[in-house]
Amino acid sequence: MIITVIIPTLNEESVIEQTVRHTASLGFDHIFVVDGGSCDQTQAIADGLGLARVLTAQPGRARQLNTGAKISRGDTLLFLHADTLLPDTAKQNIESALADPVIVGGRFDVRFDSPSAGGQVISSFMNLRSRLTGISTGDQALFVRRNIFEQLGGFSEIPIMEDIEFSTRLKRTGLTRALRETVTTSFRRWEQQGALRTILLMWTLRFLYWMGVSPQYLAHLYKAVRK
Repeated sequence: MIITVIIPTLNEESVIEQTVRHTASLGFDHIFVVDGGSCDQTQAIADGLGLARVLTAQPGRARQLNTGAKISRGDTLLFLHADTLLPDTAKQNIESALADPVIVGGRFDVRFDSPSAGGQVISSFMNLRSRLTGISTGDQALFVRRNIFEQLGGFSEIPIMEDIEFSTRLKRTGLTRALRETVTTSFRRWEQQGALRTILLMWTLRFLYWMGVSPQYLAHLYKAVRK
């Protein structure tokens, strides 16, 4: 099984080196960093490591992920946020999950790099919600068989909720695996905006999305609220 890791970036100079180095140490076949127009040193840092192929794409996480997928030649795609570290057994976990031919893809559990009780509660809720609904977020490191990804047409190039939209379509295609092994992701967004405020914002956005509000309007609302 050839697994390609695709990491979308935009001004991630503070975390990209750690993420690429850690990911490379896990034995994956290919790592692509797909930058959406960073104005900091993200591209230079990633390229200078010599551990990943650095690509550029039009800004927008969905576009960046699709760009990496088109270039890749692996039969399995793993989509990883720039501030997220995989478990040491990630490659073996994915191979084991996809050894079952009925499994089309999956995701990991998530925990935050913050030791706070608030972070533990939030991550536990995220994992439980995902396990009950079969819907995953990008924080959970989605992986999918390449042929299934292509069959689905990749990520819809919408400005927000691309992970929710894709995982919804994915679970309709076949069985997905919710792995118990955990990725560790940054708590910075929650700390900067306030945990309660961020939770309420994300719940509101997802509720509006399920009610049929366009992702374009939600992206505008998200930016306005975060200012």
